[in-house]
Amino acid sequence: MLRTALRNLLAHKARQIMTVLAVCLGVAFVCGTLVFADSTAAAHRAAASKNYADIAVTVTATGSPSGGPADQQGSVLDDALVRKLAGVPGVAAVRPSADGSATLNAADGTPLRADKAWSNLAAAYVPGADGKDSRHPLAEGRAPAHGGELAVDSGTAAAGRFRIGDTVTLATDGPVMTKRLVGIVTTEDTRVTSGGTLALFDKATAQQLFAAPGHYTGIDLSAAPGAAPSELARRVTDVLPAGRAEATTGAALAGQQAILVDTLTRGYEKVPMVFAGVSLFIGSFLIVNTFTMLVARRTREIALLRAIGASRRQVSRSVLLEALLVGLVASAAGFLLGLGIASVLPDVLSTEGDVLPRGPLVIGPRSVAAALGVGVGVTVLAAWLPSRKAAKVAPVEAMRTAGQAPSAPRDRFRGVAGLALLVLGAGRLMSLSGAKDASEENLQNAMLGCALLVAALIVLAPLLAVPVIRLTGRLTGRFGTTGRLARENALRDPRRTAATAATLLISTALVTGLAVIGNSTGQALDRQAAAGLGADFVISTRSTMAGIDPAAVRRVADTPGVRTASAVTDSTLFIGGSVRQISGVAPETVNAVMKLDFTSGSAEELGPGRIAVAATVARANGLTTGSEVKARIGRNQDSTTYTVVGVYKDNPTAHDVLGARTEVQRDGFVPDSVQRILVRTDGGAASKTIEDRLRTAVGNNPLLKVHNREQLVHEAAGSMGDLLNVVYGMLAIGVVIAALGIANTLAMSVSERTREIGALRALGMDRSGIRRMIRLEAVTVAAFGTLLGLAGGLFSAWAVGSLANGAMEQYSLALPWGTLLLVCLVSLAIGALAAAVPARRAAALSPLEAVAQA
Repeated sequence: MLRTALRNLLAHKARQIMTVLAVCLGVAFVCGTLVFADSTAAAHRAAASKNYADIAVTVTATGSPSGGPADQQGSVLDDALVRKLAGVPGVAAVRPSADGSATLNAADGTPLRADKAWSNLAAAYVPGADGKDSRHPLAEGRAPAHGGELAVDSGTAAAGRFRIGDTVTLATDGPVMTKRLVGIVTTEDTRVTSGGTLALFDKATAQQLFAAPGHYTGIDLSAAPGAAPSELARRVTDVLPAGRAEATTGAALAGQQAILVDTLTRGYEKVPMVFAGVSLFIGSFLIVNTFTMLVARRTREIALLRAIGASRRQVSRSVLLEALLVGLVASAAGFLLGLGIASVLPDVLSTEGDVLPRGPLVIGPRSVAAALGVGVGVTVLAAWLPSRKAAKVAPVEAMRTAGQAPSAPRDRFRGVAGLALLVLGAGRLMSLSGAKDASEENLQNAMLGCALLVAALIVLAPLLAVPVIRLTGRLTGRFGTTGRLARENALRDPRRTAATAATLLISTALVTGLAVIGNSTGQALDRQAAAGLGADFVISTRSTMAGIDPAAVRRVADTPGVRTASAVTDSTLFIGGSVRQISGVAPETVNAVMKLDFTSGSAEELGPGRIAVAATVARANGLTTGSEVKARIGRNQDSTTYTVVGVYKDNPTAHDVLGARTEVQRDGFVPDSVQRILVRTDGGAASKTIEDRLRTAVGNNPLLKVHNREQLVHEAAGSMGDLLNVVYGMLAIGVVIAALGIANTLAMSVSERTREIGALRALGMDRSGIRRMIRLEAVTVAAFGTLLGLAGGLFSAWAVGSLANGAMEQYSLALPWGTLLLVCLVSLAIGALAAAVPARRAAALSPLEAVAQA
C-alpha cells in the first residue's frame, strides 16, 4: 500500500500541486510570523544589552514618580549619594542621570512622533572624565552647555530634518520651549531606535526639568575589572537609604527594556496570523475537494484493490499516507517561503514612527514544529473524510464504468442537517438583533451564529446549486450553445460544484461581513466624532496627565476671528460604584460650544455642588433633575453630595457628567489644569487661517492638538483604514486559493470529459468554443460561491450590527457598494483566469484521439 500511495502521488502530481500551494500559503504565514517574532525579540534583546553594556548597576528612587521637580524634591538621589557610591568597592565610575520625556516639533512645525510618548525620551548629557558621554557618543557638533542648547540623536535629526544651528521647538509637560541645536549623537536605546526620539540637555537644565537642582532620577555605576554585577548590586544596596532607593543590575534593566519594546510591538504579529488562519481554513476545503475527486476517479482502482484482498483499513491508510506526503512537501515549501516572509516583514511593517529592528533570522524549534504540525495536520485532517469514503468502496464497483449519483436518503439527510444548522445560526443571530450590549457573551454568541450560518451554507450548497445556477445560467445562456453547455456541466455534479465554490463562499462571506461592519462603524464614528460639538475647533492635550498653559487659554480667546473660547477640564468622577468621565465647563459659555439636548434642567444651573448627567448615567443610578447623589472627583478622597440640575442626551463631547470647571480643576488629578479648549469662530476667516492662528496662540506646542471638525472625524475613523486593509488581504488570500481550487476541479473535469469534448469537436465546435465553454463554467461556479457568500456575509453583518448600535448610538447599517462590487468583479475575474489552463488544454484535444479514448 505504501508503493500504491507513492505511485498515486506521482501519477497525480499535477493535481496535488494545487493542494501543496494552498497549504504552503498557510504554513508560510505561520512560520514567517513565528520566525519574525523570535528574530525581532532577539534583535530587541541584543540592542538593549548593547545599550546597557557599560552599566553594571543602576540606582533609582523607590516609589517616586518621574513627573518633574516637585516630585523629586524629597529624592535621595543627590550629589552626596553620588559621592558615596563612588567609594563603594568595585565601582569604577558613577554616572548620574536626569531623565524624562520631551516631544519635539519637526522643522516644518508639525509634532514629531507625538503619539509615541513612551518612546520620546529626554535626558542629561553627562560627560565623563574625558569630556564625552559614553552612552551618547557625539556624531556631529558638540554637547549642550547651558539651558538654551539641545542635542538630539541622529534618527530624530533625520525625521525632523534638523541641522546644527536650527532652533527646535519642544515641550516636556508644560509650556513650549525653544532651544538651539548644537549636537547630534548616536544611541543604542531600543525605545529610540524603534521609532522614538531623544533630546539631550545639559545636566543643570535636565535636573530642573525632570528632577530638582542637585537631584537625579537615576545613578548608573560601572564595575571595576573582576567585580561581578550581582555582588556589586549587593554592596550598593547596603549603603542605600532603606526603603528609599534600590539597586538593579544593568542586565536586568536591559531585559526589562527589551520586554517593554517587544510587548509594545507585539501587535505586528496579529495580522500575519489572521492571514495564516484564513488561508489554512479556506485551503482545507480545497484539500477535501481534491482528495474527494481523486477517490471518485480511482473508484475502480480502489475496488480492484479490495477485490484482490486489500482491507478497508489499508485503503484508508493509503489515502492518508498520500495526504501525509503532500503535507510534508507543503510544510517544507511553506517553511522556506516563511523564511522569506520573515525577512521582509520588518520592512513591510515598519513605519516612520515605528521602526522594527533588523537582525539575523532566529529559527527556533517552535517554528519548525509549527511548519510540520500545521502543514501535515491540516492536510491529513482534511483528507480524513475522503479516506473514509475510499474505504467504503465495495469490490463490485470494479465492474461499473460510471459513478453513481448520491442516493435520495443521503440528499434528504444533507437537507435536514443543513436546515438545522441554518435555523440554529440564523436564530442565534436574530436573537441578538434586539441586544444593545456589546458584552463578551454577546460577541461570542455572534461569532458562533456566524460560524453556524456559514456551515449551513456549505452543507446546503449542493442542494442550492441547482436552483441558483439555473437562475444565473440565464446570463450564460446568452452565449448560445457554449453557455448552455457550461451551465449543464456545472450542474452535472452539484456536490463537486459546491465543494469548488466553498472557498469563494467562505472568503466572500468573511470579506463582506467585515467590510459592511467596518463601513457602518466608520460612518458612525464620523457622526459621533462631531456629535454634540458646537465649536469649530478643538484644542486638546495628547496626554491625560498634561494640561494647557492658562496663558495659552487667554491667547486663544484673544485670537482674531475667535468668537468664543471655552476651556474644559476633564477628570474622573466616582459615582454609584462606577467610574465616569466628568467635564468641567463654564456655564455661561458651554451652550455656545456644545450642542446639549437637555430632557430636563439646563446647563446654566451648573455650579459648585451642582452637576448635570447624561441619560445613560441617570438610568444607571436612578437620577432625575433635583436628585442628590454622593460622588467624588479625581484625587479627592472624600465624597460630596451633589445636586443634579439637568439630564441631557448622551453626548461624546460633554462626556458622562458636566460640572463647574472651578470645582473640577480643584479636585482633578492634575490640579488647576485645562485639557480642552472649544473654539467657536465668527466665520469671517478661512479655516486654515484660523487654524494657523490658533497654533501660534498655543506656541506651536507639540503636546497640543488643534483640530477642526473634519480632522476630528478623520482621526476617529483612522482605525477603519487598517481594518479595510485586512479585509482586502483576506480577499486576496481567498481568491488565490479559490483560483487554485477552480483550476484543479476544471483540470480534472476536462480529463474526465475527454471523450465528450472530442465528440463536441467532431460535431463542429471549434477550439474557441471549447475554451469559452470551460471559462463560462468556471465563471458560473465562481458566481455561485460569490452569491452565497454575499448572502451569508450581509445577513451576519445586519444581525451583528445591533451590538455595535449598543456601543454607538449613531450606528446604522451602511453598505460599502464599492467594496461589494469589487468583491463580485474580482471573484468572477478569478474564475475566468483560473480556467485559462484547463480551457487551453481542452481546446488542444484532437477529436479523433479524444473519441477513441475509453
